Amino acid sequence: MAAPVMETCHVACCANRTPHVVSWSRGGTIAFGTCNSVALYDPQERRVVALLNGHTGRVNTVRWIHRQDCAPESHLVSGGSDNRLIVWEAKNGKFIQSVECKGHTGPVCAVDAIYVEDSKILLASTASDSTVRLWLCSETEEAECLHTLSFGSGFMMDVSLALLPGSRVPILACGGDNSQVHLYVQSNRQLQKVMSLQGHEDWVRGLAWASLGGELLLASCSQDCLIRVWRLCAKSGTDTRAEDDHTIIKMKEDVFEVKETDMSLVFAVSLETVLAGHENWVYGIHWHPPLNKDGELQQPLSLLSASMDKTMILWAPEEGSGVWVEQVRVGEVGGNTLGFYGCQMSPDGSMIMAHAFHGALHLWCKDQDNEGEWRPGVVISGHFNALQDLSWDPEGEFILSVGSDKTTRLFTPWRKQDAKQETWHEISRPQIHGYDMQCLAMVGRFQFVSGADEKVLRVFQAPRNFVENFANISGASREKLLASSDSANLPEGASTPALGLSNKAVFQGDLVPNTGEEKEQFSSVSDQYQESYFHSLIMTEPPPEDHLLQNTLWPEVQKLYGHGFEMFCLASDSARTVVASACKASKAEHAAVLLWSTATWRQLQTLPCHTLTVTQMAFSPDARLLLAVSRDRTWSLWRRDLPTPENPEPQFSLHAHTRKNTAVHSRIIWSCDWSPDSKYFVTSSRDKKVVVWGLGGSEEDPEIKPCSSILDVGDSATAVAFCPVPFSDDSFLLAVGLECGRILLYRWSPGQEPAGGHDWSKCGETDISQSHSLAVKRLRWRPRTGRAGRDNNNGRNGQPDGETEIEEESSWVQLASAGADHSVKIFNINKRAL
Repeated sequence: MAAPVMETCHVACCANRTPHVVSWSRGGTIAFGTCNSVALYDPQERRVVALLNGHTGRVNTVRWIHRQDCAPESHLVSGGSDNRLIVWEAKNGKFIQSVECKGHTGPVCAVDAIYVEDSKILLASTASDSTVRLWLCSETEEAECLHTLSFGSGFMMDVSLALLPGSRVPILACGGDNSQVHLYVQSNRQLQKVMSLQGHEDWVRGLAWASLGGELLLASCSQDCLIRVWRLCAKSGTDTRAEDDHTIIKMKEDVFEVKETDMSLVFAVSLETVLAGHENWVYGIHWHPPLNKDGELQQPLSLLSASMDKTMILWAPEEGSGVWVEQVRVGEVGGNTLGFYGCQMSPDGSMIMAHAFHGALHLWCKDQDNEGEWRPGVVISGHFNALQDLSWDPEGEFILSVGSDKTTRLFTPWRKQDAKQETWHEISRPQIHGYDMQCLAMVGRFQFVSGADEKVLRVFQAPRNFVENFANISGASREKLLASSDSANLPEGASTPALGLSNKAVFQGDLVPNTGEEKEQFSSVSDQYQESYFHSLIMTEPPPEDHLLQNTLWPEVQKLYGHGFEMFCLASDSARTVVASACKASKAEHAAVLLWSTATWRQLQTLPCHTLTVTQMAFSPDARLLLAVSRDRTWSLWRRDLPTPENPEPQFSLHAHTRKNTAVHSRIIWSCDWSPDSKYFVTSSRDKKVVVWGLGGSEEDPEIKPCSSILDVGDSATAVAFCPVPFSDDSFLLAVGLECGRILLYRWSPGQEPAGGHDWSKCGETDISQSHSLAVKRLRWRPRTGRAGRDNNNGRNGQPDGETEIEEESSWVQLASAGADHSVKIFNINKRAL
């Protein structure tokens, strides 16, 4: 099989904001729902190894179906807001959609599954339609709904399945908003209620069974901040005599009877312990996975819990007394984050993970040297809402992205000392804002302008602490980086005032710690309330989430006022002297493009032409032309005037534009880009058309007409980008992003006769597992050849990796895409394979 034209290099994403959305397999893979997809993440390799696209709504719950013998799983089940359940099956190393369960009339919020006789799968699911359903899935037939439990106006928050000890009878536990845990057993394919366990005083949020020899333990956690552990064991006929002996103090037992084929079994349920230690709602619990020791299954008595108080606790019974106590507590103190939604433990118990309100994964690893010590581990992260824009830095060494989650994030490759391959990580969060972010433009290596759902543009500059840490992690030379930025005046970092939106610079002098004597005499009121949460830390590996939130902000150096509505798009020229900006507009007066000088940050010019929102802008690579495309279905082209002694600053004048009658596009034009030689530009629109235009004619007669045939891409073309690397046969490589999430690659040859459409040739596309699950918002090629993190042309020790490697790298180009499905994807494309 030929190698794919596009290989996925990195996916930056995070977990959805629902409790049961992360699951850790016995094979070591973590599955989590991210937007409408299920991501399979390898914590050892630190990258997403696969994306499962099948749901049309948000994925709310994910569960691996564990095997009895602890072997790696071959089935995974997910439930979503599209009211469906999907069972995924491993075939030839890939997970494919095998069975679909349709029947719920509301979003599915929790699911659990076990194998029953002859490898059929028994599924239990609960949804916001107030029902719990039991399904039987076999590989050959469709899923069959065996039974539906209706709870009227109540909701069940979680379900958990197990097999009763010493029998093959499934038992189902449901917990919900009536503060009870209901137990059901399956008889004649129906669910029979056997009892309700009382005790919690608020909604039950999570349930988990563990099999312990001939007994079952059920853990339940609740919004009353408590965890209860219940013990279920089989009773033989002789056990009942002891009831009469009143001298023994025993826990109250509830007894129920189960009839199986020809015999009847009696089981007793009693409360084992109540665990109090959390100070807020407990959302998630997870038992230590069973271990396979010499063919014997062992269940370690260890329970993990995660709470909205931002901590995870590992509980276990004490050696001598058997009393359950807190063994380890990890998490955050302070900060402005909300707490944890769920937790999972690795197969061997050496790593624990929680996922937070904002989707971030938090990982802790057992310290091998210090007994009982846990330290934060490196894990991937990403936006928790739709992306809007992204940009490479001018050198192609990192990516900045902005999204509707109100953040700007910076991703760069990191090669660990012993790792074969570099992995991408978020190493800074320059801006955490109060408004949804819309657009950004890089001005220079360590400076950018960003626009949000507000009328102001903000300019940010990297602090010294970032430059140093970036050098440590990416392996770039620190001296060179500091020389490229004016290092003498760089602040150390930035912090946001308690009620502010602007990141304030923190300078070296601000970091002086107060000594004891000065504490008493405050020279001013502001000294009492220290605002700087920033701590200068030297990092050698990507930082965890709490550090990203607090210590990686960039100071805001300028605000630009001038627009009357929310910001929509930005562009900067290759010389980094001019920034163009546009805002949302329904009238011509607001649709004007504003130009700003990056030297003084003064407004240079207003360029009026369009009547509705300008959706995207692009400067030509030679910085002489500015192209704008608009919701009014037309484009405009502006030419830089020659500087005069009276007016040395750049000025632009209208060079050409389309009118309603000359426009090729019949719907909104979403995107535009320039060919690397500045001779052609491309526009893409909601009308599914992609057109290349050529700068024909003389200086006086600026006739600009389509010089390609009209390419119909079959779906609304929301993003388009010319590869900046030219090809030897004078053809160009274009990437087109569609509303359905697919990305197409085309070669376009200018010399070909456009009439027959032979000037376009399709040379690649993303398959279903590589595509976004929602619209592609922005495509950006890396500004130079090679793959980021590999093409510094020298190894870590400064030794060149050899001619062949340099030659090999020059055949690769990288494409970054931002999707409305909350993910940033980076693709490696081999030019030779095209």
